[in-house]
Amino acid sequence: MRALSVTLILVAGPIMAQDLAKTMELPAHNALMALRDKAGLSKFESDGCSGGLSTTWRLVSDTFPEFAAAHEASPPWEECCVIHDRAYHEAAGAATADESYDARIVADWALRACVMEKGEVRAEDLAERYEVTPDQVRAAYETIAGAMYLAVRFGGGPCTGLPWRWGFGYPGCTPFDTMVPARE
Repeated sequence: MRALSVTLILVAGPIMAQDLAKTMELPAHNALMALRDKAGLSKFESDGCSGGLSTTWRLVSDTFPEFAAAHEASPPWEECCVIHDRAYHEAAGAATADESYDARIVADWALRACVMEKGEVRAEDLAERYEVTPDQVRAAYETIAGAMYLAVRFGGGPCTGLPWRWGFGYPGCTPFDTMVPARE
């Protein structure tokens, strides 16, 4: 009986967590979709990797030319961030709240996968440069990719007012916009 309880927790726990996350986030996707139907999409702009990552990388590159020579003037995964920003800008073209929710998850997983792929491409070179194994480089990139994934999942929801939110190309909204009748 105890084994069955543990199995149920291990299987049902993640499923229940996903359902809870969707339940909590879906009102914001509903508000975004309602707003999207009424508002125009702004011109696309990207800050590269949000949260000051690209800005800080450039500062370090400008300050330490050796760093820039080894790692470029911008993060090697900045292209991944711009692709991710494009999806976030227009809510990946989603037409419904459920599509929007699913598209955000896909965009966030794609960001993670893209960063890890950049690590794969650079693994041999960086391993030689820093006298580590290629697997250690891959592990470092996997850690970076995982941290970026968690950051966008935590801080990138729709209708938060943050500049890097899902659907940032549309005017701001709140999850409560669809719950309160509009005044005329």
